[in-house]
Amino acid sequence: MNKESKIYVAGHRGLVGSALIRRLRSLGHNNLVTRTRHEMDLMDFPSVQNFFSREKPEYVFLAAAKVGGIHANNTLGADFIHENLTIQNNVIKSAHDAKVKKLLFLGSSCIYPRDCPQPIKEEYFLDGKPETTNIPYAAAKIAGILACQAFHKQYGDTFVSVMPTNLYGPNDNFDLATSHVFPALIRKFHEAKTGGAPTVTVWGSGAPKREFLHVDDLAEACIHLMHTYNQPDILNIGTGEDISIQEFAEMVKDVVGYEGEIVWDRSKPDGTPRKLLDVSKMNDLGWKANIRLRDGVASTYQWFVASLKTA
Repeated sequence: MNKESKIYVAGHRGLVGSALIRRLRSLGHNNLVTRTRHEMDLMDFPSVQNFFSREKPEYVFLAAAKVGGIHANNTLGADFIHENLTIQNNVIKSAHDAKVKKLLFLGSSCIYPRDCPQPIKEEYFLDGKPETTNIPYAAAKIAGILACQAFHKQYGDTFVSVMPTNLYGPNDNFDLATSHVFPALIRKFHEAKTGGAPTVTVWGSGAPKREFLHVDDLAEACIHLMHTYNQPDILNIGTGEDISIQEFAEMVKDVVGYEGEIVWDRSKPDGTPRKLLDVSKMNDLGWKANIRLRDGVASTYQWFVASLKTA
């Protein structure tokens, strides 16, 4: 992949896609192809096929997906599995038909078994049942990985799959009804601070541990792999460090400057007890995460506040 290569980023307005666009442009890649949902519906196979046939991208980052937190996954399972399966099937098949040089599929660490050993190695894939609260989403991502591997085996397509840990950063979804824990906490503490609320309620016990990766680090990792990795075996992308939800909530509270109390709603699900990725393979390929968690929380909060002023 060089500066003149034609690159298509599917989902360029989302958390991951927008980070990829920012990083690619900063590296001098200006031959980028994007389409909004209004311009091309990724759920419409003929439309996607026509796009690939007409534009002929050489490299594809498949970052388009329907995502959400525990509540969204629990209540919108049919939407999650249907939309994600349809989008990735349409893009992967169209990329094959158009003979793209390389496609990178963004999976998710939720594909792994709920109770597998920690840190999670790539070989634990398909070794047990995923966390119950997000099985529809995990099933779709598992199917995407298997599709990429099947196209590689049957046709020799260079379709690479990566498994990011929990992501955060600019352009995240801060809707409390559908967001993940990171943006949800930022919004809750900010609104409690500005509204003078004495307490903030957080789901679960606070005991589960999570690993958080800034999306700009992920973008750098994905572009690195476009240059260096051509195998069908999946790769984990993360920091290799985790933190309890309780510790993380206290960190966000401190960064936001909220002075009230945290109330833990133990009637709500915790999700997976721990989910720390083994990133030794990625590190051996010459990449490591650079953005410290507290620095990332601070910059993301600044972006969130600025976005409220321009909304």
